[in-house]
Amino acid sequence: MCRLYGFMSNARRKVECELIHSQNGLLVQSRRDERGQTNPDGWGLGTYLNGLPVVTKEIDPAFSGDAFRWAVANVESRDVLAHIRQATVGRVSLANTHPFVHRKWMFSHNGDLAAFERLQPRMLEFMGEEHASLIEGTTDSEHVFHMVLAAQERQPEEIGMNVLAGVIRTLVEWSQGVDPRAETALNVMWTDGKRLVGSRLGRSLWYVERTAVHPCQVCGGDIHISEMPDDYRAVVVASERITTDEEWHEAPEGSVYEVGPELRMSIQPIF
Repeated sequence: MCRLYGFMSNARRKVECELIHSQNGLLVQSRRDERGQTNPDGWGLGTYLNGLPVVTKEIDPAFSGDAFRWAVANVESRDVLAHIRQATVGRVSLANTHPFVHRKWMFSHNGDLAAFERLQPRMLEFMGEEHASLIEGTTDSEHVFHMVLAAQERQPEEIGMNVLAGVIRTLVEWSQGVDPRAETALNVMWTDGKRLVGSRLGRSLWYVERTAVHPCQVCGGDIHISEMPDDYRAVVVASERITTDEEWHEAPEGSVYEVGPELRMSIQPIF
């Protein structure tokens, strides 16, 4: 099932308050999320350095020990992708822990492709031999990632959310063809550090757009911005509302979205 967090800003900032100390940060959700479920099967935290992903992963729960706290405390970035896992497809291992990385791209998934075993041969064929050879784990999520990358390579001029929507439509069609009752839940986040592209299908998803510093209601401080621009903007997208004192918006079910350099949410339907 898992929980997702994506952040983009025009200023480098720390995310410790948001992920660790806030009312419903990922540390809280790893113990117990709004569904009353735990997400104990590993965590991942990704940022960018000199245009390339830097990812820290562990297979222990985020709430176990200090590893997640330390990793988050050391992050100061314009772009952050975080994930806590509740394993559905694929055993608990580092290879199956999100975010997945290929070159400049990072990718995380919350959901379930219930017909994955029957769809896997078609997914591998769709992505081609090169991408199939890069898959290290056994999750449906990593297969979806390489399908999206292959589709983007075939349509380099197409905007990201249109590429993602096309892959999702294909997977839904295939899944319904092999088992109309099989769930296809695809909440994904896909980024190159300049754009955040994602979807909502079958799971909860919320976002908030910020135009000013959001003070931490827990520690009493600000959001630790090193250099505050006059036109500060940030967007946070997450499986659940992280804070309780901001105006979060629910992303429409069956939609894709894109956050570009202008740091505004652009949303359109998948179907």
